This record gives sequence, structure tokens and C-alpha cells, in this order.
Amino acid sequence: MVKMKIEKWVPFVLGCLLLEFLCHKSSASFTPIDNYLIACGSSKNVTLEGRTFVPDSGLLKSGNSIAASSNSSAPSPIYQSARIFSSIASYKFKIEQEGRHWVRLYFYPLPSSSQKLASASITVVTDDVVLLNNFTFKNYNGSYMFKEYAINVTSDSLTLTFIPLNNSVTFVNAIEVVSIPNEVFPDQALALHPSIPFSGLSEIAFETIYRLNVGGPLITAQNDTLGRIWENDVKYLHVNSSALIVSVNPSSINYPPSVTPETAPNMVYATAETMGAEANVANPNFNITWVFSVNPNFRYFVRVHLCDILSRSMNTLVFNLYINDDIALESLDLSSLTGNLNVPYYRDFISNSSEDSGTLTVSVGPDTMADITNATMNGLEVMKMSNEARSLDGVSSVESFLPKSHSKKKNIGIIVGAVIGAAAAVALVGLYCCYLMARRSKTPQQGHSWLPLPLYGNSQTMTTTKMSTTSQKSGTASCISLGSSNLGRIFTFQEIIDATNKFDESLLLGVGGFGRVYKGTLEDGTKVAVKRGNPRSEQGLAEFRTEIEMLSKLRHRHLVSLIGYCDERSEMVLVYEYMANGPLRSHLYGMDLPPLSWKQRLEICIGAARGLHYLHTGAAQSIIHRDVKTTNILLDDNFVAKVADFGLSKTGPALDQTHVSTAVKGSFGYLDPEYFRRQQLTEKSDMYSFGVVLMEVLCTRPALNPVLPREQVNIAEWAMIWQKKGMLDQIMDSNLVGKVNPASLKKFGETAEKCLAEYGVDRPSMGDVLWNLEYALQLEETSSALTDPEDNSTNHIPDIPLAPLEPFDNSVSIIDVRNSGTDDDAATSAVFSQLVNPRGR
Repeated sequence: MVKMKIEKWVPFVLGCLLLEFLCHKSSASFTPIDNYLIACGSSKNVTLEGRTFVPDSGLLKSGNSIAASSNSSAPSPIYQSARIFSSIASYKFKIEQEGRHWVRLYFYPLPSSSQKLASASITVVTDDVVLLNNFTFKNYNGSYMFKEYAINVTSDSLTLTFIPLNNSVTFVNAIEVVSIPNEVFPDQALALHPSIPFSGLSEIAFETIYRLNVGGPLITAQNDTLGRIWENDVKYLHVNSSALIVSVNPSSINYPPSVTPETAPNMVYATAETMGAEANVANPNFNITWVFSVNPNFRYFVRVHLCDILSRSMNTLVFNLYINDDIALESLDLSSLTGNLNVPYYRDFISNSSEDSGTLTVSVGPDTMADITNATMNGLEVMKMSNEARSLDGVSSVESFLPKSHSKKKNIGIIVGAVIGAAAAVALVGLYCCYLMARRSKTPQQGHSWLPLPLYGNSQTMTTTKMSTTSQKSGTASCISLGSSNLGRIFTFQEIIDATNKFDESLLLGVGGFGRVYKGTLEDGTKVAVKRGNPRSEQGLAEFRTEIEMLSKLRHRHLVSLIGYCDERSEMVLVYEYMANGPLRSHLYGMDLPPLSWKQRLEICIGAARGLHYLHTGAAQSIIHRDVKTTNILLDDNFVAKVADFGLSKTGPALDQTHVSTAVKGSFGYLDPEYFRRQQLTEKSDMYSFGVVLMEVLCTRPALNPVLPREQVNIAEWAMIWQKKGMLDQIMDSNLVGKVNPASLKKFGETAEKCLAEYGVDRPSMGDVLWNLEYALQLEETSSALTDPEDNSTNHIPDIPLAPLEPFDNSVSIIDVRNSGTDDDAATSAVFSQLVNPRGR
């Protein structure tokens, strides 16, 4: 068995390739019954990775098209020709064996083509599944694109239709339609959150998003019996130094009857990443985590490949597997399940993306109940699942793209289905009416059993809640009082429906882990943001309670205010003040909004820092936000920044404690590595996240972007390389070039660098950060005043006095500060002034 640090895997790749060539078992026993390899627009055969693609003549059944070719530097020979369509066109494939088939599509906009293929709109559908919807290379980061789908074909033919949109053309370079063994894709997997079996996968189409050979080299289609590509996992690792590569001779892998080379090649199971004494981490009880960017509007099929190639004896490797925040496999003893070492094993799961971040994470870590600090992973597959519209790209169905003539064969089935559906609907309406009549004779629903809520003061005891109810007339709300605090208005669900026009999708502001957020208007005309909990989310109940508990005792100009909530009809709804300019991230990238000036960015960062500083120091016991990121910093109509989303917030350590021990929560890319490794939470974890935000504000790119080169994936690591060179101006937003005072940029970069220190003890307090950001703003304003003396703009955050103010009384509780009306800037200034470092650290 071979072990090595992940940084040294490159020479290992070469060795593994040679080993594979010498030792690979002859496992190419599977011969697909249907095996179409088509070089579209080509006049001759094309060879790719040992497979021969033939011209598309005879398969093209309809549509106007031309063939194009180019001898330019295409990525590979398969991309040197293309079929270009100016109208709806179809390829029809005769299917000898019904069941799952790979549908693989190759796209490369030939530069020498007479058509402008780089701006062509590409829409592709099968008989009943949308594969691509209005894709264009103009918004794509790569020069070519390969797509792989797993489609269940239930007839004797498969039709692929290419649809040009927006008065454009469309094109394709190559197509594969290849049979898949029935046992490769099951009909059932374990759904997470909640953990229940999920059946009916045979009715769902899949798109391959990621397929990783963990710890090993790239495996091409030539070395996979099903023609799959397995890439190395290194760029998806959250912390590279947390993993060690382990490998064995591929010939030593012993497939059981339930697993075959068609499940995964033996090269996948012969390499792994694992923990170990040599791992560069402070605490052995950490997790190895892979982070993937995904579309948050879809579910995902996740397959994990495992094989105990580490142990020298049975039952010595026990660990846990996590997908997002859910535990997928607990106390997994591989050798006990497989009956021996070096025996492949895999499991399938259904999961969503993590919260609103558009990421999916897979982790392995030690079982806390076992005295074993090791875990392993050999391979990972992540596949997008088609939605209710049977689409893998958007919410439009096949019928919305094809003319009626393409759908005549389905009309009878649609009519029959409609009749049955109508009859079922009538029956359901009758049952519902009976249910309502029965409910009216009972006591109105009182909400979730955990209400009334506790009040947290200096003690952690729960106090009795007093309820005072005003009129019970519809539209009138009741209030719950907790001592001197007020949880705000209790809305009826009917009021929520009226405010959001029955949750009109045109009012949708965003989607998060708790649920969907809508713009609403109350009866008095007040604009609000309405966050509706997802009833299928177990995590939502805890977040709902935490949000109300936290915001009921927090009032500050730079924290989003909770107006009220609804807990009725099994609905969990939170109502906030409306922030007209939405999340900070929208003004940085991803939306076509005017770029923010450097002064605006500084003011926004200062506002967010004030809100966080209030959380950390405004009470006897601090509050740690735990999910600081640009989507949780909202901007009102005057671009005043306010911190939002307290569902993951945690009360900080007591005076006699240094940290809070808790499960790791937060968003990858912003997560404090020290907290991630130690599970020890402090205010300095928020400081790290805020440092990421500062760099995101400067560089206008996501915190994590796995499609970028390895050194650029993580913005914190990448930006620090340039900061240490004193060259942040080389990576900042191009809209800022030449418009920033170098001294202001230097102070900003130094502040971010201190926030991103590896160890929390080396990071500044939020008071220090606030002082430095104010100083950076003053440097910028001084520069602006010198260059533009007629600028009388007053739209900036007032200066904070740098001289010490009156000592701040730590005995004042958060509620005291709020009720005394000192929750504005003056209170914040007083809180942090005692923390100011006179040297401007």
C-alpha cells in the first residue's frame, strides 16, 4: 500500500497509469447492444480514445442543416466537424434493447464556420426530456462542452431534437447513444432530509455533473467499460492538507457479485484519500470534505464508492459519511459489510443543494463513538435529477418547445390522464370540504408544540410567555410578549397569502435552505420580505425558532428587523422589513446591475461590520452569526447594509470559556478552517467569514469557483497570494481600476489579511476591523475631496470619533440598549471605541 500527501499526486498519476496498463484486469466483458457513435457533419470516420465515430448520414430525419468542418486547433478531432441547423431538426435512433442509455453530446463553436456559433442558442430535447434549454457559449467559461445524460428509453426508438431559438441557429459536433447495463442504475435510493427511501428513479432522467476518481488520476473512456470519464478530485477538496493519498495494485481489488467493473473501474477502488497521523491538521477529529457547485433548483443523485484498502485487519476502519449537513451513513464498518478487505462497496443517496449557496458537500470523518480517527473515500458521482417538468435545464417541458405536430401521439394519453385527474380532483375537493367542516367544530390550531418561546437573558432559564390577543377578526394580529421584549406581530396565514398574492412566483426574491422568500405588501402598504419555510425541511423548524429568538432581542440599524411571524396550518413564515436593493452579492456579480463605487463598497462593509460588532459585544454574552456571507448582507433603498439570516446563530462562550463546542455549520468558502477542523466556535469564526466577504467585495467573484484553475478556486487563498505580494490591484474588479486611492486599498487589504489569518487568535476583533475600514474610507474621502473639491455628497456613513468615548457598561443587556433608544450608530461607536488600537492595527 502506498501513501503520499496530496501535493505530490502528479508523479503518482504517471505511476498509476503505467500500473493500470500492466495490471488492469480484462473486464471489458460488457458489449452494449445499442452503440451509436456519431461524428456530426463529418464525411469520414473519426477516432476518439480508441472508439470510432461514424458520419451522421442516414440518422438525420428532418430539418434544414449544413455540414461544417475546420482544421483549426480544436480540443480533439471529434470537434473538427459540426452539423448546423437553421430549423428544428431531429436524429432518430433505433433502440434494440429498452432501458437506460447514455446520451452524450459534444459542442464546440467552430471558429472558421460561416455561422457565428459562439452566440448560437442550443436547445436539445428527447421524446419527453429537456436536456439543454437555450444554452449559449457567450455565457460559458469554456471553449467546448461535453454533456452526459442517462435516459430511460421505453420504446423501440429514441429521437434527439435540436431547436434553434431567438432567430439563431443551433449545432452539435458529436453524439453518443449507448446502452447501459440494467444493474448500474437502481430504482430506489435513500433520500436525505428527511431520511426515507426514494423510489421511482427509473422514471427520472439524470445528467452527470461530477464523476471523481478520488485520490487517483484521470480515467478516460478508453479505460472504462461504459465509456465514462473520471477526473481527479483535488480541486474540489475543501482543505487539501486534510487528505492523504493511498493506493494499491488494481489487480488486488476483489469485486463481489453485487459490484462489477461497470459500477466503477478497479482503478477507482484502488486509490483513495484518507486521514492519518501525517495529515496537516490541528485536530485528528476532522472531516475530509468535497465541495461542488450545483443548481439549487434541482435534486441530486449522489453515489459514493468505498473500499477498505487501508486496513491490515478487519473491523479497524469505522467512520461517518455526511452529505451537506445530513448524516448519510453512521458508524460505517466497511470490512464488516463486505466481509473482507479490498472489496468494493457503493451507496446511493438523493439530496438537495446546501441552503441558498448553490453548493453540495460530501464529507467523511471519524465515528465519534469509536476509538478510530480515520475515514476514506474512493470515488464520487453527482448527477442532476430531472424535475417535475421532466427537464434537466429550467422548468419548461418538451411540449413547450415542439410544435403540436410533434406531440400528436401523446394526445390520447393526455386526454385520458386529464379525465382521470379531473375525477380525482372532484373527489379530493369533496374530502377537503368534509375535513373543513370537521375542523370548524374543533379548537383552532395553536401552532408548533415548542411555542411559547423562551426569553434568553443573562441566565439561560426559560420564562413563562404571556399572550395578549387583540381582535380575532381576520387581518388583526395578536402579539406575544416575553417580559419587556416583543416578538412582534403574529400574522394569520390568510394575511400572508394576501400580502404575497398567494405566493405569486413573480414576487419571488430568492430561495434558501429554510425556504423561499417573497416580496409582500401589508394592508397598510408596508413592503415586507416574507420567508416561507419548506415543510419538508427538518432543519427549518430549528432555524425558525432560532431566528425568532435571536431577532426578538436584537434591534440595530445594521441588522434586518423581524416584523413578525406566522405559525399556522403547519406553515412557518417569517416577515422582515423589505430591503429594496437585495443582497450585496447581486451588486457584485451574477446580475446586470450598475457596479458599486469604491466608496459605496467601503460604506457597505462598514455597515455590515457595525451590525456584527453589535452582535459580538452588545450584551453580556456575545452572539456569533455563523453564516456571514454576501447573500446575508442586504441593502435598503439607500444602500445601507444590514446583516440578515440568524437561523444558524449561536450564543457565544461564557466568560469562563474560550469557545463553544458545536457541530460545524455555515457556508463553504466562508467557513473558518480552524472551526471546521476543531468544531470549536468563537467570534473569530465570524471574522474569517467577514474577511472572505471583503475579498469578494474587492474582486467581484464567488468565494468558491471550482471551474477555475486550482490556485484560484478559493478566493481567500488566491487573494492572499496577491496581498502578500502587495498587488491586490491586479485582481480587483476592473470597474475600480484607477479609481481607488492606493492608501485606502492598502489598508483594506491589510484588514482582510488579518481577518483571514489561519488561527483565530491572530485575527482582529470586529471593533479593530471597523476602525480600519473607517480609516480606509477616510483615506478615500480625503483623496476624493482633493481631486473633486465641489463634491458635496453626503450619502456616506458618518465619521466615528477616533478618540475614546465614555466607558461602555457591559452590564447593559441587549434589550436595555434597544429600549433606551441607543441602538444606532452612537451606541455602536461607544461599544467599539474602547477597543480601538491607537496604532491603527
